[in-house]
Formats: sequence, C-alpha cells, structure tokens
Amino acid sequence: MIEVKVPRLPESVSDATLVNWHKAPGDIVERDENLADLETDKVVLEVPAPQRGILREIRVQAGSTVTSGQLLAVFEATAGDRPVAVVADGQPAPVTAVAADATSATAPPAERNSGKTGPAVRRLAAEQGIDPTMLQGSGPQGRIQKSDVRKPVATGALRSPEPVTGDGRIERRVPMTRLRAKIAERLVTAQHTAAMLTTFNEVDLGEILALRSRYKEAFEKQHGVRLGFMGFFVKAAIEALRRYPGVNAAIEGQDIVYHDYYDVGVAVSTDRGLVVPVLRDAGRLSLPAIEAAIAEFGRKAREGALGMDDLVGGTFTLTNGGVFGSLLSTPILNPPQSGILGMHKIQERPMVVDGQIVARPMMYIALTYDHRIVDGREAVQFLVAMKDTLEDPARLLLGV
Repeated sequence: MIEVKVPRLPESVSDATLVNWHKAPGDIVERDENLADLETDKVVLEVPAPQRGILREIRVQAGSTVTSGQLLAVFEATAGDRPVAVVADGQPAPVTAVAADATSATAPPAERNSGKTGPAVRRLAAEQGIDPTMLQGSGPQGRIQKSDVRKPVATGALRSPEPVTGDGRIERRVPMTRLRAKIAERLVTAQHTAAMLTTFNEVDLGEILALRSRYKEAFEKQHGVRLGFMGFFVKAAIEALRRYPGVNAAIEGQDIVYHDYYDVGVAVSTDRGLVVPVLRDAGRLSLPAIEAAIAEFGRKAREGALGMDDLVGGTFTLTNGGVFGSLLSTPILNPPQSGILGMHKIQERPMVVDGQIVARPMMYIALTYDHRIVDGREAVQFLVAMKDTLEDPARLLLGV
C-alpha cells in the first residue's frame, strides 16, 4: 500500500482546505491523474496519483483543513495492466476491473462524477447553487464545462434546494472560499494600515493604437504572441518608477525599503477571485517577453494552474478595470506595496488639439499611493511621466 499525503506547502502557507475528491474508493487511477484539490489562500493545488493503481481508502473528507505531510488516502499500485490486492498470506491476488468498477458504481454520485469537473467549474456551480453531478458534460470524455453550468442557470433548472425566507423570497448561503477570505482580509488591512490617496490623469492612446495597428501582425509572427496594451503600460510604469522610487517602496516597521528592482504584479480576474501574478525583474524584460509572460499568466489563471511562486512578492501593481468597461475607479493598495496603477476603458472623447476639437482615444489612469512615503507632488509627477511615455512611445526606445 502507498500512502497519499498532502504535498509540501509553501513556507507562507500553514494549511489548506481539501475542496473535493475526484475519485472514490475502488476507482482505478492512472499515474499523475489528479486525485483531489487542495485550496490555499492563493492557489488550488492538485494531489496527483503516485502511479497507476486503485484508490483503496480515503482518510480525510472534503471540506477538512489539512497540513503538509498529512495522510489523505491509501493507494494500491497495480502490477502491469491489472490491479492487485494483498490476501491473508501476503501474496498478491488479481482484482478484476469489473469488481473495481462495481465498487465505484456504489459510491455517492458526488464522488463518482466529481472527476468530470475542474476546480473553476465546481466553484461556479457552487456559486450558482447547482449540483454538478446532475449535469451532462459537453467536453471531452463527458467533462463538464462552464457553459454546461451556465445553461441550467439560464433555464432555472437543476438548482439545489434553496432556503426560503418567511415572505417567500429565495436566498442562498455559500461558504466564502479561502481566496476570497484572504482578499477580504488584505483589503481591510490596506484600509486600516495605509494612508491611501488616489490621483488621476488621462492619456491619449492614439500613438499606441497606431503602433499596434501597424506592427501587430509582424509582432505576432516574429514573437508568437499578440501585441497588447499591457506591455506598453508595464514599460511606462517601470520608467516612471525609476524616476520616482518611493512609489516602488514599502514600509517595514520604522524603515522605508526602496527596491532597486521592479517585480510588477498584473491583476488577473478568475472565477475564484482576483489574483496578482508577478513579472519578476520586469525592468530587464523586453516588450515581447512581457507580453508573452502576461499571456502565460492568463492561460494559467483560466486553467487554475497558477502556482504560489507566481503570486508572492511584487513591488508595484497594475490593474485593468477597463476590460470590464470601467471608466474610472480608485484601486486599493496591495500591501505592503506603496503604489497601484488603475487602467480603464479606452473611450473616444472630444479633445482640443492644436486649437481644433477632435475625437481622440482617451483613457483615465489612477494612481493610489501610500501618502506616508509618497508625497502628492511625487504621485502627480509619476502619472505625468507615464502619460508622456504612453503618448510618445518613442521615449521608451530613446530613454527620455
């Protein structure tokens, strides 16, 4: 028998929640197939099968809190293509696949069918009050997709029983995920510990749009990644941070720590909540490398594959509410950072250019900063520096 234990958790994480099991006792499992999902404050971790075999016994039920090295289940390896069991005399005896399947068939539906759903799908189903074991999957091998969850929501079918208040109104109570709880904790901490203030400016993105239109096909052909907006904003932010290092600093006790490197966080919205993967040493990255890294973060976020190393640290953050249609907002600091830049919707507005009223693609940008270490003048000049760079991107090449 092989013991399946909780993988080693990162140093900053003391425990995790066992969200659910993908397999039931008696199920035959392939090597590296995911047995269970563990949710930490930041990411969902998978527990892979050590090798091909049979899941014999589950020792920890879904919803339990677990720690590094804790025993989760007992796993029995197979000999060749057939599973084996140990009889009284200690000799291996064959167990047919039919018997294993019969054991699986007696398992509760939630355990038997949970392997057809991923963490994001299960979370969406829980938020919508839908039992995923009642859904018909449209994905490969019957795997349940997000669209399968949203379809019954639109029709009002397959919803789990919901409590009804005395006046007949329906309400649902869903446990807060560890990630959502951590987000809430950090936001409240930021409000209580930092002297936050937000300053605004607006940027004419006509030159950036023209560059993208002119070179997007050649850029993608050369580098294998789309030319987006975020790379320009990351580059412009780094140039502004070089000039105004207080926005890239943090307070530790009675000291101000100035970072001579630029680990730039890029906020990404997922089904589980907002996460901020970090571009390490972004000041050393080329524009294509930045775009490639951001695209990879987006892929990992969609698949629930972001690791702890992707999310820890960061000296400055960018968040783009414009992709959701936000015209203006005041972002909240990501502690212990002293600055966060909010990007917003690009909208054509009438502007006066050389004495003429013309329609220009404008974006409001917002810098929220910790007033304990960043003065108002420095914050305004930071945004002006970004504005100058974005409106004349040749400055990035010339270093002016």
